[in-house]
This record gives sequence, structure tokens and C-alpha cells, in this order.
Amino acid sequence: MKRAIWIVLDSVGMGAMPDSKQYGDGDVNTIAHVYEHCNGLELNHMISYGLGNIEGMKALPKYESPKGSFARMSELSKGKDTTTGHWEMVGIYTEVPFPTYPNGFPEEIMKAFEEKIGRRTLGNCTASGTAIIEELGEEHVKTGYPIVYTSADSVFQIAAHESVISLEKLYEMCEIARNLLKGKHEVARVIARPFTGEEGHFTRTANRRDYAICPPKPNLLSYCEEGGVPVVAVGKIEDIFNSQGITEAIHTKDNNDGIAVTLECMTKHQEGLIFTNLVDFDMKWGHRNDPASYGKGLEAFDKALPQIVEALKEEDILIITADHGCDPTAPGTDHTREYVPLLVIGKQIKEGINLGTRKSFADIGQTLCELFNLPQLKIGESFLKEVYK
Repeated sequence: MKRAIWIVLDSVGMGAMPDSKQYGDGDVNTIAHVYEHCNGLELNHMISYGLGNIEGMKALPKYESPKGSFARMSELSKGKDTTTGHWEMVGIYTEVPFPTYPNGFPEEIMKAFEEKIGRRTLGNCTASGTAIIEELGEEHVKTGYPIVYTSADSVFQIAAHESVISLEKLYEMCEIARNLLKGKHEVARVIARPFTGEEGHFTRTANRRDYAICPPKPNLLSYCEEGGVPVVAVGKIEDIFNSQGITEAIHTKDNNDGIAVTLECMTKHQEGLIFTNLVDFDMKWGHRNDPASYGKGLEAFDKALPQIVEALKEEDILIITADHGCDPTAPGTDHTREYVPLLVIGKQIKEGINLGTRKSFADIGQTLCELFNLPQLKIGESFLKEVYK
């Protein structure tokens, strides 16, 4: 059985799609704007594999003889969120966007939720996760009322201090919310957002837990499960797919941990799919409008890339891409609807193959289906024969 290592640089987009204005975006370009804000970045390894040669890539220099294959990927589905992007990658087309709540959740939902958890709530608004706990954290500590908030994503988030509401109780509240949010209010994810600390110094912990809806079948992961292809999920991949089709899951603390765990998995697992999400780009820097730290994060991944490449076996395929944009220089803190880059690397991968602009993120899933001799997905076009020697 072949092996694929698939790394999603969460939110590392590369320029507005033609319909981005319909999603409230203007001149957005996560990579280029971060690169320009930082007056250049040390991304020599990704550039050597063709990152700057990708069709439509701005700011980054081209490499004369790229060592990998590369492409720009379009999102076919309606949306610009984590779930929609990842789902499309594995072959799921989302025609109707998941519901969002820019003005908070309706009274019918909040009333039912409060009745079931036996207490009132705070917030019920759109907010940054770090800002909302600074604003309402002290009141939460005094009252014991959980903080409910949302974002531009389709999410119902519950924040609670770990010494006020135990993790067990917080997770129970999330399960109650998940069961309530059905039909037209079926959000993509309910998220537990525990925090610790004192007023003025509240800090979110690594005990976050996501409660996603189950992805429709068939998809790449369901085919893997049926075909006996092991799937190791690193980071929040398990949460995005609600554990469906996942053989083993390892949650991580940050990007560095995600890279380290991926390398450990490459030593431990000799076949199948290692599927990693590096979330700091999105969660810590994109949504917080921090292009300087975003740039440092890109440099840190680039510095680690040679170690990942060195760990590849003869027939391995390494795929590096993103799920949407989150331009930290754009107004607001929302995701941005952007093309995403694709790098394909490996000893058996042809060098310098420009795969152009792909019509769907699902081209990755379709390619992996062909690699693992699985049935074809409903959407997506494989590029395996174009890049594999």
C-alpha cells in the first residue's frame, strides 16, 4: 500500500476568487499581504518546490527549476469556512452554506438551551474568542453562566472557566447544543472553549473540543475505511470529520507540536494516509489580525519542511495545501474566500509540473483515491498521472 502525507496549512490562501465580493471580501491575499507586511519572508524551501511559480501567486519570487509540482486550487462549494474547505477536499460538495448568525442565535434556540443546561448564558453575539473572555470572563466567574458566542463561521461556541464549569460539564453542554441545533439551525460545529486564569489574564486552554456534524458519504475517508486504508488524523482533522473514517487521532497543542507529531507518525505508520491540520495560522494569527506572527509561522513551517521531506519513503507523496484564506491585513477578523496553493512533493513526483488552476479542492481527494485504488469520488479530477513518475 502506498503512503500519503497531507498537510493543511489552515487559512493560508493566495488571492481572492472571482466571487469573493459575494462573501464580503475585498482585495484579499493572505500569503502576499503577509509577505509584503513583513518586507519579505524566508520561505526558501517552499519556493524551491514551486510556491512562487503557482499561477496567480503574487509577491513571492519564482524558482527557475522547481523541485515539486504545484497548482492553484479553486473552491467549488459555497462558503469560506474550515468544514466546507476540508469536506470539499475529500469529495463533498456543499451547495447550501452552513447557517451563520451575525446577530447571535435566535431566542428559540437560546431559551431551549438554557432550559436544558439549567442556567442562563452570557454573550450570544459574534466575537473574537480571546476578546469575549476578557469582556465577560469576570461576570462568568461570578455567576457561573457559560459564555455563548459565534463568528463568521457556522459555529456555536461555549466558553467557560475550567474552575467554574468542569470540562466534563462543558462537554455535556456542547452535546446538548449539538442535539438542539438541527434542521435550518444545523451549524457545522459546536465548540467547547475552556479557559483559565484571572481577570485581565484569562487564557484559553488546549482542552478545546469540537462537535461537528457527520460528513455525507461517500467521501475519501469513508472509502478509506471501506478499503482498509488507515487514516491517522493529526490536529483538528478528527473534529472536522466527527471521527468518521479516522483510524487513529492525535490532537496537538500548536503548529510545532503538529509538525512533530506528523514526523512521529511518519516513523510509526508505513502505509495509508497521515492527514494533518496546522491551525495556528488561522486561530492565532489570521483571526487576530497579526500578520507579523503569521509570517513567523510560515517561516517556521518552511524551516521544518526539509525534515518532513527527508522522512519520505521512495513512493510517498507529500501534499501541502490550505482550506480557505484568513488575510490578517483585511478589515475584520473573518475568513476570506481565496484560492489556495498546492505543492506536491516526493521522490516519485515529477519536478516542475505546473498543474494550473484546479476547478475544485476535491482534486486532492480524487488523486488520493487513485493512489490507494479506491472508487472515484463524485467531484474532482485526479492529477496523479500528471505528477507521478
